[in-house]
Amino acid sequence: MRTHRNVPTGLAVASALALALTACGRAEEGGSRTLPDVTGSWAVESLTTGGRTLHAPDTARVDLAEDEATGNYGCNGFKAAVVFSGASAVTVTPGPTTLMACADIEFEKEFAKLFKGRLAIDRGPDRLTLKTADGSTIAMTPKPPQADAPLTATLWTVDSLISGATVSSVPAEAAGKARFTLAADGTTSGVLGCNRFSAKATVEASTLTFGPVTSTRMACEGPAGEVERALTELFGSGPLTWKIQGQVLTLTAPDGQGLTAEAASAAE
Repeated sequence: MRTHRNVPTGLAVASALALALTACGRAEEGGSRTLPDVTGSWAVESLTTGGRTLHAPDTARVDLAEDEATGNYGCNGFKAAVVFSGASAVTVTPGPTTLMACADIEFEKEFAKLFKGRLAIDRGPDRLTLKTADGSTIAMTPKPPQADAPLTATLWTVDSLISGATVSSVPAEAAGKARFTLAADGTTSGVLGCNRFSAKATVEASTLTFGPVTSTRMACEGPAGEVERALTELFGSGPLTWKIQGQVLTLTAPDGQGLTAEAASAAE
């Protein structure tokens, strides 16, 4: 004859709940894999819109935090405010973006058009897909956060000039010509756009102050000369606020003038 034991009701409910959660976890994990969190760094893989699939350049990315998104449309950087509706949707409000001239402008425009408003979230083990109301999608894969380049011993190539809220790429004729390296002892050297220069710089927390700039005296005309004059004025304007995000250095003066430069390679 089978004997039945009395199990306290609370214990029975707790046991059933534990079994249900375990089963749910197994279903989501698919064995040994777990679903990624929505927040984090994502590499944009492709866009689908209007019956077309647009493949993303390697630089396109989205970094999602609790209330902010930052990233790159493929050439221009952007910021946006985000509000999550649980794990099922996110509402994106675009913020400031840089205004550099870009080769793949079609992808940039479509990405900016899709990454706004309410987007449904579809998470998989190795993919995050954001879907607009009309069914267009942004497909992304996990991307490890990029380590910040060091301020010193890095060759910085100036790629844009800042004027207040406007960030403009250097003219094509001057691209890659303005570059500099800051040594550990503060010695700075490089090219302003046309002439070579050297200076002594002082780093204090988040500020960088250049001493008197010594340069060669070639006559510089055209776009390279314009970039050189802008950098000469910037370096002589007093303490500059510096910030590095990934491989990009931003120098900003109190009046809103500044530059962005990309880490080209480690200096020997």
